[in-house]
Amino acid sequence: MATQRRARHRATPSPLVLDLSTLGRRPGSMLTVRETIPSPLRIGLDLVAVEKDAPLELDLRIESVSEGVLVTGTVSAPTAGECGRCLTPITGHVDIDLTELFAYPDSATDETTDADEIGRVGSSGQADTVDLEQPVIDAIGLALPFAPLCGPDCEGLCAECGVRLAEAEPDHHHEQLDPRWAKLAALLPDEAPREPGDDS
Repeated sequence: MATQRRARHRATPSPLVLDLSTLGRRPGSMLTVRETIPSPLRIGLDLVAVEKDAPLELDLRIESVSEGVLVTGTVSAPTAGECGRCLTPITGHVDIDLTELFAYPDSATDETTDADEIGRVGSSGQADTVDLEQPVIDAIGLALPFAPLCGPDCEGLCAECGVRLAEAEPDHHHEQLDPRWAKLAALLPDEAPREPGDDS
Protein backbone atom coordinates (compact mmCIF):
# COMPACT_ATOMS: atom_id res chain seq x y z
CA MET A 1 0.00 0.00 0.00
CA ALA A 2 1.41 3.40 -0.98
CA THR A 3 2.18 5.81 1.80
CA GLN A 4 1.57 9.48 1.18
CA ARG A 5 3.50 12.33 2.77
CA ARG A 6 4.37 15.89 1.82
CA ALA A 7 7.81 16.64 0.39
CA ARG A 8 9.82 19.32 2.14
CA HIS A 9 12.22 21.88 0.72
CA ARG A 10 15.68 22.05 2.21
CA ALA A 11 17.61 25.30 2.41
CA THR A 12 19.03 25.08 -1.11
CA PRO A 13 19.89 27.64 -3.79
CA SER A 14 16.89 26.61 -5.90
CA PRO A 15 13.35 26.13 -4.60
CA LEU A 16 12.99 23.44 -7.28
CA VAL A 17 15.32 21.09 -5.38
CA LEU A 18 12.96 18.83 -3.43
CA ASP A 19 13.84 16.94 -0.25
CA LEU A 20 13.05 13.21 -0.42
CA SER A 21 14.30 12.24 3.04
CA THR A 22 10.80 11.17 4.14
CA LEU A 23 10.11 9.17 0.95
CA GLY A 24 12.29 6.14 1.55
CA ARG A 25 13.28 3.66 -1.14
CA ARG A 26 10.45 1.16 -0.85
CA PRO A 27 8.76 0.98 -4.28
CA GLY A 28 5.30 2.50 -4.09
CA SER A 29 6.11 5.08 -1.42
CA MET A 30 4.77 8.43 -2.48
CA LEU A 31 4.97 12.14 -1.65
CA THR A 32 2.85 14.96 -2.99
CA VAL A 33 3.86 18.55 -3.55
CA ARG A 34 1.12 21.15 -3.92
CA GLU A 35 2.55 24.58 -3.36
CA THR A 36 3.57 27.85 -4.96
CA ILE A 37 7.23 28.84 -5.05
CA PRO A 38 9.09 31.79 -6.62
CA SER A 39 10.75 31.12 -9.95
CA PRO A 40 14.50 30.88 -9.25
CA LEU A 41 15.37 32.63 -12.51
CA ARG A 42 13.89 33.98 -15.74
CA ILE A 43 12.68 30.92 -17.67
CA GLY A 44 11.78 31.12 -21.33
CA LEU A 45 12.65 32.76 -24.62
CA ASP A 46 13.77 36.22 -25.72
CA LEU A 47 10.27 37.58 -26.36
CA VAL A 48 8.26 35.77 -23.67
CA ALA A 49 9.19 34.12 -20.38
CA VAL A 50 8.32 33.34 -16.79
CA GLU A 51 10.05 36.17 -14.95
CA LYS A 52 12.37 35.64 -11.98
CA ASP A 53 10.38 35.40 -8.72
CA ALA A 54 7.08 34.86 -10.60
CA PRO A 55 4.88 32.29 -8.81
CA LEU A 56 5.38 28.70 -9.99
CA GLU A 57 2.44 26.51 -8.99
CA LEU A 58 3.58 22.93 -8.39
CA ASP A 59 1.18 20.00 -8.34
CA LEU A 60 3.46 16.97 -8.26
CA ARG A 61 3.48 13.34 -7.25
CA ILE A 62 6.86 11.86 -6.28
CA GLU A 63 6.93 8.07 -6.25
CA SER A 64 9.67 5.65 -5.30
CA VAL A 65 10.23 3.01 -7.97
CA SER A 66 12.75 0.16 -8.08
CA GLU A 67 15.45 2.11 -9.94
CA GLY A 68 14.84 5.62 -8.63
CA VAL A 69 12.21 8.29 -8.15
CA LEU A 70 9.45 9.10 -10.64
CA VAL A 71 8.14 12.68 -10.59
CA THR A 72 4.86 13.38 -12.41
CA GLY A 73 2.49 16.32 -12.37
CA THR A 74 2.05 19.86 -13.59
CA VAL A 75 3.76 23.22 -13.19
CA SER A 76 2.01 26.44 -14.14
CA ALA A 77 3.13 30.06 -14.09
CA PRO A 78 2.30 33.52 -15.47
CA THR A 79 4.28 34.74 -18.46
CA ALA A 80 5.26 38.21 -19.63
CA GLY A 81 6.89 39.49 -22.77
CA GLU A 82 6.21 41.45 -25.92
CA CYS A 83 4.43 40.84 -29.20
CA GLY A 84 6.73 39.52 -31.91
CA ARG A 85 5.17 41.86 -34.50
CA CYS A 86 4.37 45.16 -32.77
CA LEU A 87 6.42 44.88 -29.53
CA THR A 88 3.38 45.62 -27.34
CA PRO A 89 3.73 44.19 -23.80
CA ILE A 90 1.76 40.95 -23.39
CA THR A 91 0.96 38.61 -20.51
CA GLY A 92 -0.22 35.03 -20.45
CA HIS A 93 0.01 31.72 -18.64
CA VAL A 94 1.92 28.50 -19.27
CA ASP A 95 1.02 25.01 -18.04
CA ILE A 96 3.43 22.11 -18.44
CA ASP A 97 3.22 18.40 -17.70
CA LEU A 98 6.24 16.75 -16.11
CA THR A 99 7.21 13.10 -16.16
CA GLU A 100 10.80 12.68 -15.00
CA LEU A 101 12.69 9.66 -13.72
CA PHE A 102 15.61 10.30 -11.36
CA ALA A 103 17.90 7.28 -10.93
CA TYR A 104 19.27 6.21 -7.56
CA PRO A 105 23.09 6.32 -7.33
CA ASP A 106 24.62 2.93 -8.23
CA SER A 107 21.33 1.58 -9.61
CA ALA A 108 21.32 -0.32 -12.91
CA THR A 109 19.66 2.70 -14.55
CA ASP A 110 22.37 4.99 -13.18
CA GLU A 111 25.12 2.74 -14.53
CA THR A 112 23.58 2.15 -17.97
CA THR A 113 22.50 5.68 -18.93
CA ASP A 114 24.44 8.84 -19.71
CA ALA A 115 24.29 11.75 -17.29
CA ASP A 116 22.24 13.85 -19.72
CA GLU A 117 19.65 11.13 -20.44
CA ILE A 118 17.91 11.10 -17.06
CA GLY A 119 18.34 12.95 -13.79
CA ARG A 120 20.00 11.54 -10.71
CA VAL A 121 18.84 11.55 -7.10
CA GLY A 122 21.30 13.74 -5.22
CA SER A 123 22.61 15.53 -8.32
CA SER A 124 22.19 18.86 -6.51
CA GLY A 125 25.03 17.88 -4.19
CA GLN A 126 22.71 16.84 -1.37
CA ALA A 127 21.64 13.25 -0.84
CA ASP A 128 17.94 12.41 -1.00
CA THR A 129 17.00 15.33 -3.25
CA VAL A 130 15.79 15.73 -6.82
CA ASP A 131 16.51 18.88 -8.79
CA LEU A 132 13.57 19.82 -11.03
CA GLU A 133 15.09 23.09 -12.25
CA GLN A 134 16.43 21.86 -15.61
CA PRO A 135 13.36 19.74 -16.50
CA VAL A 136 11.10 22.73 -15.73
CA ILE A 137 13.30 25.08 -17.78
CA ASP A 138 13.27 22.67 -20.74
CA ALA A 139 9.51 22.05 -20.60
CA ILE A 140 8.60 25.74 -20.31
CA GLY A 141 10.97 26.63 -23.15
CA LEU A 142 9.23 24.09 -25.40
CA ALA A 143 5.73 25.20 -24.37
CA LEU A 144 6.19 28.92 -25.06
CA PRO A 145 5.59 30.37 -28.55
CA PHE A 146 8.76 31.39 -30.39
CA ALA A 147 7.03 34.50 -31.79
CA PRO A 148 4.19 35.46 -29.40
CA LEU A 149 1.45 37.76 -30.69
CA CYS A 150 -0.76 40.29 -28.92
CA GLY A 151 -3.59 39.02 -31.14
CA PRO A 152 -3.99 36.84 -34.24
CA ASP A 153 -4.78 39.89 -36.39
CA CYS A 154 -1.79 41.99 -35.26
CA GLU A 155 -0.47 43.92 -38.26
CA GLY A 156 2.88 44.76 -36.68
CA LEU A 157 4.88 47.94 -37.21
CA CYS A 158 5.26 50.16 -40.26
CA ALA A 159 8.53 49.18 -41.93
CA GLU A 160 9.29 52.83 -42.75
CA CYS A 161 8.48 54.79 -39.59
CA GLY A 162 7.94 52.13 -36.90
CA VAL A 163 4.43 53.22 -35.88
CA ARG A 164 2.05 50.45 -34.78
CA LEU A 165 -0.20 49.82 -37.78
CA ALA A 166 -3.16 49.13 -35.47
CA GLU A 167 -2.91 52.75 -34.24
CA ALA A 168 -2.02 54.36 -37.59
CA GLU A 169 -4.46 56.20 -39.85
CA PRO A 170 -6.32 53.92 -42.29
CA ASP A 171 -4.50 55.49 -45.26
CA HIS A 172 -1.06 55.37 -43.60
CA HIS A 173 1.63 54.90 -46.23
CA HIS A 174 4.96 56.30 -47.41
CA GLU A 175 5.97 57.33 -50.90
CA GLN A 176 8.50 54.81 -52.10
CA LEU A 177 11.00 56.09 -54.65
CA ASP A 178 12.46 53.42 -56.89
CA PRO A 179 16.11 53.13 -55.77
CA ARG A 180 17.20 53.17 -59.43
CA TRP A 181 15.96 56.78 -59.65
CA ALA A 182 17.25 57.91 -56.25
CA LYS A 183 20.30 59.70 -57.73
CA LEU A 184 18.08 61.68 -60.11
CA ALA A 185 15.86 62.75 -57.22
CA ALA A 186 18.88 64.41 -55.64
CA LEU A 187 19.22 66.61 -58.77
CA LEU A 188 15.67 67.98 -58.48
CA PRO A 189 15.34 71.43 -56.91
CA ASP A 190 14.05 71.54 -53.33
CA GLU A 191 11.29 74.01 -54.22
CA ALA A 192 8.55 73.53 -56.77
CA PRO A 193 9.18 75.57 -59.97
CA ARG A 194 7.37 78.88 -60.13
CA GLU A 195 4.76 79.49 -62.76
CA PRO A 196 5.71 82.07 -65.48
CA GLY A 197 4.74 85.55 -64.36
CA ASP A 198 4.75 84.60 -60.66
CA ASP A 199 7.06 87.22 -59.11
CA SER A 200 6.11 86.57 -55.50
